Amino acid sequence: MALSYRQTELILGMLQRGDRQHDIAAYFGVNAGRIAEIAGGQLPYPSARPKDETELPPSGPYLTKFDLQSVIRTVNEAVEALELAEGRRECRGCQGSTCIGEGDTNREN
Repeated sequence: MALSYRQTELILGMLQRGDRQHDIAAYFGVNAGRIAEIAGGQLPYPSARPKDETELPPSGPYLTKFDLQSVIRTVNEAVEALELAEGRRECRGCQGSTCIGEGDTNREN
């Protein structure tokens, strides 16, 4: 993945701030080797200058895309459980007053 001029500026700023190369790579979703190249002076944009610390994202570590998807899935499941508990959503497997779906055959509505 090619980094943009703005991303290069951010990376330079994050390096200057002292962020770990691994964390920077995770933030941008690139291989840590790409960050190491920039740290070593191999810039895709030689005129790029470090962004000011006020313009940088918070310091890492950062969630990976996998971790973020897991958090989103867990939050969605919690919202669904709350809606079910509040009666705003019907259980997909309920018949009458006995729930026979969702893996719990003995639960009462």
